[in-house]
Amino acid sequence: MRSRVAGTGSYLPAQVVTNHDLARRVDTSDAWIRTRTGIRERRIAAPAETTSDLALHAARGALDAAGITAAELDLIVVATTTPDMVFPSTACILQAKLGARGGPAFDVQAVCSGFVYALAIADRMVAGGLARNALVVGAEIYSRILDWSDRGTCVLFGDGAGAVVLLPSATPGIVGAHLHADGSQADALCVPGSLSEGAVVGSPFLRMDGGTVFKFAVRVLAEAGNEALTEARLTADDVDWLIPHQANIRIIEATAKRLGIPMERVVTTVERHANTSAASIPLALDEAARDGRLETGQRVLLLGVGGGFTWGSILIQW
Repeated sequence: MRSRVAGTGSYLPAQVVTNHDLARRVDTSDAWIRTRTGIRERRIAAPAETTSDLALHAARGALDAAGITAAELDLIVVATTTPDMVFPSTACILQAKLGARGGPAFDVQAVCSGFVYALAIADRMVAGGLARNALVVGAEIYSRILDWSDRGTCVLFGDGAGAVVLLPSATPGIVGAHLHADGSQADALCVPGSLSEGAVVGSPFLRMDGGTVFKFAVRVLAEAGNEALTEARLTADDVDWLIPHQANIRIIEATAKRLGIPMERVVTTVERHANTSAASIPLALDEAARDGRLETGQRVLLLGVGGGFTWGSILIQW
């Protein structure tokens, strides 16, 4: 038994912040940002919006597309780096907002690889009979952990949520998953602050060594993609669509080149969404599913890399 993606959904906050808007706040320009990242604009959550609110909108879209109700949900896994609160989990809060009850609900923290990690976990639970179905969500509000005076990081990220519903399947859906981590490089991309006695200890803002992240991401994304193809006894020519983490157009292009997949078969949303961390892959997946690019029987390769470092791949037969 396997699991298959039965429905997708997504949500983007209403506020659009363009590169020109940012240029009025920090020493940058539209040309500088677009040349280095491919990003033109990003969405920013409203002050009253929480990560679970974004997740709720995306989840409802996925449930509708899958044709099941929240009451029928058996498992909820939320991938996020920006939870509503320390605890309970954003997944439990989402469960209550959906009106679901009884099944397990928990968060996965693997930063930008979070959706790949969460999908792999949920797939094994559904395929193994531990859950009748699963809702997997990637949701983030990165705008609240950014130093808006740091042009090297604040221009890169945005807010949003994407979701999928998994159902059991006797035929290939999720073909395979490969997950990895290297905690020895945790300092290259992190938010080093913590809470202690009601105060923030250390910095509560994202910190990144851009050069290290770029080189590492290009290498391991290609490795993870080839690992998935080798196990499935496939080549790059057998991949109909590559949907990578949407961090930076240069990383995406370099990864596709290393894998031998032309950009015409790569789904990209980074120009309009920026880097939405754990939400980036499901946002792109939903867009491709809804605009008709994904067709039954096609092979779709998901690739993620994030702070930790974490990285991984999932191969899907649509």
